Amino acid sequence: MATETDSRQGYGGDGTQHETFEDIDWDDEGGRTVLSRRDLGVGAAVAVLAAVFAYDYAVVLPDTPTVEFALPPSVPLFGDAFLWDVTQLDWLFLLTLVVMVFYVVVPLSDNRRLTAYYWRQFRKNRLAVVSLGYLVVVFLVGIVGPVFIPAPELELTRQYQPPLFTTVDSSVPLQCVGEVTGDVCHGSLAHPLGTTSDGKDILVLVIYGMQVSMKLGLITTLLVISIGTAVGTVAAYSGGMVDEALMRYVDIQLTFPTFLLYLLLVFLFGGSLFMFIVLFGLTSWGGIARLVRSEALQLREEEYVLAAKSAGANAAYVIRRHLVPNVSSTVITAATLAIPGYILAEAALSFLQLGDPTIPSWGQVIAAGRSDLDSAWWISTFPGFFLFFTILAFNFMGDALRDALDPRADR
Repeated sequence: MATETDSRQGYGGDGTQHETFEDIDWDDEGGRTVLSRRDLGVGAAVAVLAAVFAYDYAVVLPDTPTVEFALPPSVPLFGDAFLWDVTQLDWLFLLTLVVMVFYVVVPLSDNRRLTAYYWRQFRKNRLAVVSLGYLVVVFLVGIVGPVFIPAPELELTRQYQPPLFTTVDSSVPLQCVGEVTGDVCHGSLAHPLGTTSDGKDILVLVIYGMQVSMKLGLITTLLVISIGTAVGTVAAYSGGMVDEALMRYVDIQLTFPTFLLYLLLVFLFGGSLFMFIVLFGLTSWGGIARLVRSEALQLREEEYVLAAKSAGANAAYVIRRHLVPNVSSTVITAATLAIPGYILAEAALSFLQLGDPTIPSWGQVIAAGRSDLDSAWWISTFPGFFLFFTILAFNFMGDALRDALDPRADR
């Protein structure tokens, strides 16, 4: 049986000595303690992505698919082979998924009791639960759908086809695909949501728009919260001149005309979704940094932070292990509310013909049908509905997450 002296010196009941908190040489072990197994897992996954990325750009010839393999005859949906030309946007999205898996999914699975508690609080908001289900469907359909469904193509003989269960004057479409009764063209299952003025299927365009919105929202938000959290916690913990310099830079950045810079780049190089993500992701994190700093300023005076500093823990350890985890609820809520803002901004730019013309987004489809609202209302209406409900769902989720994650919220 261990004595009281043994306990104070760090001896366990088996006679072996264990290091106590005060015995750890933080300066000596700082490099090892800052990086957890999760961090090492992220590093390994990123290293694999970097290796494949290098292979794609150094070995794979231009206009050649990055991934290509033959398919058995039992998979006729894809054709004879599966082809995937990984773009810059795809690489960023894969990196985003890696970070989400290791820093969102894995912690939720490891802390099941806490996750169950948060879920009980979250599901009190029924609209948020419905919104979560809707967003999961949009995410899965948007990511998996374009793999199975070919990209929409120009087909003038099928222009202005009405949606299923609706009709239009037979003079509107060039050639009615559905049933024709008298002077009326009926919608058909061939195009459940109708077609555009150039014959592109609205349902396919909506599915590809889901992919664009999810990639855009998640990648841009990841850049924003990563930079904003890093700057905010470093500024709050360091204080003094470091805090002053970082916050003055944030003030300057918040007044920076990102939209005008984007217009200039569009004029010089043309619209690009990749350019939109990088530009807004690198220039829109000031608000997050301020929010995180205000939370971290309070946390740095907590007893556990002062105890770690007194025991010799270095700045990197305190920030990584104490400040960042304790501002994560604020960051998650802010991120959930930021995603719809970027989706809406891209849709607005696409509506103004300032987006990427090669990528079918919801804003682009809405703009394509604005001149045909009197005769082909469905072209703008269906993408508009999906855009509206996606923005609304993220807002409902953000409100519910704030109530569930913030212990100061009224129960």
